[in-house]
Amino acid sequence: MDLGLKEKVAVVTGSSRGIGRGIALGLALEGCRIVLCARNQVDLMKAEEAVRARNVETLALPLDITKPGSELQLVESTLRKFGRIDILVNNAGGNRRGRFEATTDVDWKEIIDLNLLSHVRISRAVVPHMRKQGEGVILFMASIFGRESGGPNLSIYNTTKSGIISLAKIMAVELAPHGIRVNSVAPGSIRFPGGSWDGRARENPEAIASFVERELPLGRFGTVEEVADVVVFLASKRAGLITGACISVDGCQSHCLI
Repeated sequence: MDLGLKEKVAVVTGSSRGIGRGIALGLALEGCRIVLCARNQVDLMKAEEAVRARNVETLALPLDITKPGSELQLVESTLRKFGRIDILVNNAGGNRRGRFEATTDVDWKEIIDLNLLSHVRISRAVVPHMRKQGEGVILFMASIFGRESGGPNLSIYNTTKSGIISLAKIMAVELAPHGIRVNSVAPGSIRFPGGSWDGRARENPEAIASFVERELPLGRFGTVEEVADVVVFLASKRAGLITGACISVDGCQSHCLI
């Protein structure tokens, strides 16, 4: 199936590793020109090399997107090199676990800045250019733990991921008349080298085996590629009627009905 993404310009934040890197590679496989963005310059350059190996043009920007003003640098650098922005994947994110009463204002501020406000700023900077083009796609990487309870110690994470899902829905309604589609994607437990689940599996394989048996109906973790494939489809015109949706990619791990 031709997804019609050849020569489209896609910006992927947090694309030096894990799901973000996989998304950048997946979009490159469809012929997109890719802008990679992350804080770790060494990993970022390695990711850019892997993406460029798929015979597409790239731009790698070592940025801390939690800093106000970085969104303008990201957008202006992209427009300077490619002249347009067709796809924005807001992927960067993190977590800080802890019992609610033990969390601090600093904990909340840092994760809200990373998981929510950075995406607000970048999307706000991109929208005028997509509106001028008369089309565009904005995607937010949420989590199944934004759609339902993630359990103890996840008050900050759940709050920010729920916020992303709500933000995407309202943006989709507002931007539909301008040809801009907005969706969120909610991965379940995804294992990849260097990721948190990979670390836990190496530290305590028996506990993780029990978790898989108890919580993952398919009997395995999801993969980066499985998440990336959904993102690539949503970025394409083949998903032209999908906007304002939150798509779970979790192997039936979550318990919500919608």
